[in-house]
Amino acid sequence: MASDDPYALYHGLFLPKIAHTEDSLKYFESFKFQDNDVIAVTYPKSGTTWMQEILPLLLNGGDLTSVLTIPNWDRVPWLEETHAAKVMDKLTAPRAFVTHMPYNLMPSTFFSSAAKVIYISRNPKDIVVSSFHFHRMASFLRDPGTFEEFVDKFLAGEVIFGKWTDHVKCWNNTDLGDRILYITYEEMIQDLHGALERILHFLGKHMSKDVLKRVCEHCEFKSMKQNNMSNYSLVPQTIMDNEKSSFLRKGIVGDWKNYFSPELELKFNASISEGLKGTDIAFPWDEKDKLNPTS
Repeated sequence: MASDDPYALYHGLFLPKIAHTEDSLKYFESFKFQDNDVIAVTYPKSGTTWMQEILPLLLNGGDLTSVLTIPNWDRVPWLEETHAAKVMDKLTAPRAFVTHMPYNLMPSTFFSSAAKVIYISRNPKDIVVSSFHFHRMASFLRDPGTFEEFVDKFLAGEVIFGKWTDHVKCWNNTDLGDRILYITYEEMIQDLHGALERILHFLGKHMSKDVLKRVCEHCEFKSMKQNNMSNYSLVPQTIMDNEKSSFLRKGIVGDWKNYFSPELELKFNASISEGLKGTDIAFPWDEKDKLNPTS
């Protein structure tokens, strides 16, 4: 890999060098999980920033102070990134983290702990659109090329953190039992209040109706977009150029319809179906991008 390439190769995965170093990955591998830790797992552009907003509020009883005064990468750090080691001592239990890592690469203490996992999935067609715009504005990522070219790279796994189908398959793991909650971006868009109630129940937490209502309102996309601790406006323009695309762009379901031709959609669907072949994995979206009540 060329020295000027923005990516490092880690167990076959492309990772942005700006946030992933040999030291940060060693820290990740040797990280010691505590039983009351909570980790949100996502494939990139599936709602990670959203969970960085939600988890502190559900874990601290709805106090907005932290999400209004502490950048999201400090309050809910990525375990695999360089910043984690710098802020870990500042976190109080129960700690919350996020990761894009596949199941098989998680630290050994993760498997022996009782730490809880929330896995958020999203329609891959919306993911590829969001990721395309992210690549346009982020200087630490490879040039995406045309949208059609980027779709080809996405389907081939030639993007950060590899193939979407590999990621969802590896985390669809019965070994975790009741330690894992599966939820989708689409469910959260359709009924955020209901999604937060599900997460609260999973975490064994309780919240009054009034407090949950306030938390729900704060975690809506329009509120997060205005929160400088969450919208990445603190990041220098040389790293993320918000004039090319906002980091928090639309926060909707179905934007892919504005980008996919019928031919590209057929190609994409066929590739995703092939990637999930032989599994019983099902998602609550159908070909019309609506929630399927029978799934």
